Amino acid sequence: MRKRLASIAVAGLIAGSAAVLAPAPASAAPATPSKDLAAGIKRQLAAGVQVVPKQTAAAKAAAPRTANPYTALLPDSSRVDKYYWSEQARIRSATRAQQKKAQNTRAAAPSPLLHDEAEPRGFFGSNDTHATAELIKGFGTGKTVNNRARVLGQLSPEAVSSSSVSPATEDDGAIPIAADFGVGAGRKAITTTGTVGDGPHGSAGDDTGDFDFVKITASAGQQLVAAVDTPTGSLDPVVGLYDAAGELVATDDDGGPGLDSLLDFSVTTSGTYYLIVSGFGVGTVFPADPFDSGSGLGSGSEGPYNLGVRLAFPDRDFFAVDLAAGDVLGGSVTGVGTRLTVRDPSGRIVFGSEQDASFIYAPSSPLPGGGNAVVSQVAATAGRYSVEVGGTAGNYDITLEAYRPGPEAQEQGTVQTLFLDFDGARINTAIFGGPGVRQLSPLAGFLGRWGLTAADEGKVIDAVIAAVKENTITDMKARGTDPRFGLKILNSRDNPDAFGQPNVHRIVVGGTIDESGIDTIGIAQFIDPGNYAAEDSAIVLLDILSDPSGPASLNTYITPASNKIKFVGRALGNVITHEAGHLYGNFHTDPLNSTPNLMDAGGAFPGLFGVGPDNVGGTADDVDYDFGHDEFYPAEGLTGTEDTLNTAAWGLVKGKAK
Repeated sequence: MRKRLASIAVAGLIAGSAAVLAPAPASAAPATPSKDLAAGIKRQLAAGVQVVPKQTAAAKAAAPRTANPYTALLPDSSRVDKYYWSEQARIRSATRAQQKKAQNTRAAAPSPLLHDEAEPRGFFGSNDTHATAELIKGFGTGKTVNNRARVLGQLSPEAVSSSSVSPATEDDGAIPIAADFGVGAGRKAITTTGTVGDGPHGSAGDDTGDFDFVKITASAGQQLVAAVDTPTGSLDPVVGLYDAAGELVATDDDGGPGLDSLLDFSVTTSGTYYLIVSGFGVGTVFPADPFDSGSGLGSGSEGPYNLGVRLAFPDRDFFAVDLAAGDVLGGSVTGVGTRLTVRDPSGRIVFGSEQDASFIYAPSSPLPGGGNAVVSQVAATAGRYSVEVGGTAGNYDITLEAYRPGPEAQEQGTVQTLFLDFDGARINTAIFGGPGVRQLSPLAGFLGRWGLTAADEGKVIDAVIAAVKENTITDMKARGTDPRFGLKILNSRDNPDAFGQPNVHRIVVGGTIDESGIDTIGIAQFIDPGNYAAEDSAIVLLDILSDPSGPASLNTYITPASNKIKFVGRALGNVITHEAGHLYGNFHTDPLNSTPNLMDAGGAFPGLFGVGPDNVGGTADDVDYDFGHDEFYPAEGLTGTEDTLNTAAWGLVKGKAK
């Protein structure tokens, strides 16, 4: 059943993509994708490559409804301009880091603990695994340790020499006819040139799409780095890696400077691999069959490129930190470090990043940012965690900081309140990136669109509150590791408006995209691991959820067999909980895999609404979506398994203990 929900999610992404595939530059697709192109769009999205034209910040300024995809539950995740938002993350995160640095200077923050890597330069094997990680002694959140550390070290990967090789001859557009430059079989590194579009299948040929393949022979433990540089021409390159069976195992789009690509892949299985260089397009980036050079779905961008491929054994540096349950760990790396990975005491990856998206933290969050890669992790259990740094040869500088959750600084016994506002509200949508102060309509104004009446409002609100309480209070008490968990849920029907008081979060349930000026279903003000901003807001808009049809409309799943009140209440309660999950520190989880989670990004709507195998909401087989363990949403640049239950639960710890 879970796999079925995942396939529905993909279908929803494809169905919703038609609205953004209107005629545009050469990279746009037809308004109604063909069956083959729809499959190409699905393939591209699953690989983490966007399918909308890329825009600069200046171009995006003309689209004020653009919602931050990190904090928003979007009607269609395929519409996200990842390129634009990665630029925004870099720029805004750097600004936040400068502000935090200035605050620390004014506050005369204590000096961090300094840890120099013990492994000598050029040596391997001392700290190359989770089990052999160097312990940073004296680091932690206790009274006798320092909660801030600075780790200085160096990466000394295997030294290899590079050979310049002549360009491949066409046709090299498939696995059987891939160019063989001897990478991994005689040569460790090569540089060459090529052109996407010069083969028999480019725009000057049959226009099915030109792909350039390179054969690579790799051993387990090696690191493959492929860089595509475009100093001239209009090519927007995408690079991918297939295994010998034709499975796509890695991709990169825009990982280098600007639109250039940089793929960094750790080989776990020895064998033959095939690198592909193609041009960005909508549904056309990858061939339908990597063994057939004529199986493309059309030409994307084209032009010349420089290619560098390096295959060598990396230097992997691990550092261990002892954390107490509930500790909030933040990390940032500069220098040659481009990747940080946090593992829990069992060695499982719980947060991996090659980006700095710390701009989505609340301003009051103490967590560090401003690096090439930034991580955050709420420790579900006490134990020895590790932080791995990866990158190119040279020196790196890691900042690690650990804090107790924000609510623990409050008065003894203080409990966070979540206020659900069903009455509509006048709210400054600029806090979500919107145009300013707007009036949002109440829940009552949407009941008729689900075939309900004013007399049903109280029952719907009861069902919503019950769903939110079950998702949070019931589950976190039963399955969470926080023994001092506390949350109070109030609502506008039964309680005075509590928003504006200390330790009160608000979620407004009502309004439309036009009223708010934000193109989304829901959006939270921040993602706040540790809950350091206890008076923030989120909104859940109801126009798309009550549209006559569409994958994100509840009406799609309502039939005469539905218990409408039960279904609408549960579905709204789940969406509300999703936005609350951001306020309590959760990122998005993968909507396309087989694991259901309340933090699934837009696209998994049947499941997020609780729809069961019969594809009808409000029936006996409805599904209980919960917080729990799930993979991060790869389209947002994070890897690992996120514990959405305990991340939120520890953000809701009560005030100071006795």
